[in-house]
Amino acid sequence: MPRHIDARYRDPLDEIWLGTARSLGLKVVRSSEVFAATDGAGTLTLGSPESLDPDDSLGQMVFHELCHSLVQGPDSFETPDWGLDNLGDRDVAREKGTKYTEVKARAPHKYTDEELAKVWELYAKEEVRGANTRYWKDVNVGDKLPTMVKGPMTVTGFICYAQGWGGLYIRANKLAWQQHHKHPGLGIKNRFGIPDCPERVHWEEEFALKVGTPGAYDYGPERCSWLTHHLTNWQGDAGFLRSSHCQIRRHNPEGDIVTIDGEVVRKFEENGRKLVEIKQIATTQTGETSAFGGGVVELP
Repeated sequence: MPRHIDARYRDPLDEIWLGTARSLGLKVVRSSEVFAATDGAGTLTLGSPESLDPDDSLGQMVFHELCHSLVQGPDSFETPDWGLDNLGDRDVAREKGTKYTEVKARAPHKYTDEELAKVWELYAKEEVRGANTRYWKDVNVGDKLPTMVKGPMTVTGFICYAQGWGGLYIRANKLAWQQHHKHPGLGIKNRFGIPDCPERVHWEEEFALKVGTPGAYDYGPERCSWLTHHLTNWQGDAGFLRSSHCQIRRHNPEGDIVTIDGEVVRKFEENGRKLVEIKQIATTQTGETSAFGGGVVELP
């Protein structure tokens, strides 16, 4: 007698990220016609299983799209075909925007050994609280967090982040051909006429300049991780980061240095938890705001 099958295996990781998307009001559907698109009305369409590369997964793609939403703000999914059209505000800004006019006009800054020594000193003095417990009773509104430094930015650094980030579009040789064959729009020709991934704005200056940025630049989500790094260094092993938020305000091109500062702005108790709210700002070596945000930390 044939066995009746009324259930199918579901990848637990996929289910976690699908649940996360639903909690944010997004319905995820699959289609072989697209790689990733949204209708601006709550539906995120991702490539069907047979259209994906062997090393892609549904969970990875949902995570990737949600991270872009985190960087660009909650309104990003209200724009039809988010990131895929060439008639939106971002494209107009690329063609006519003046945000980086002054930055592009500056001559590249060559750092002196003395300037770099100040950066290395901040790295050497970076405090990782670790097992040295920070207690809620010892924290006061107005307390400053130690300054954290990131940089100077290098293309090597951008690629290092991509290695951990796992960029969806970074492929080589046959894997690159397979991706571009399935999704021709992802293969943007380089100066040799060879289709290459859009993500190369992070390491190819010529391409970065074409899209309107000052040069090859960092990954936005990396700055989100820098702000959480700043918080977890301060809270120590016994602390727990309950929430965090980050808004990106400019690209960090090659050569930039970013310092992150924070301040305790609220101390409160909620549902039996002893909590601290922290405000953060990330500033470049020229005094421009790179990002700002903050978080809520639970302390013993």
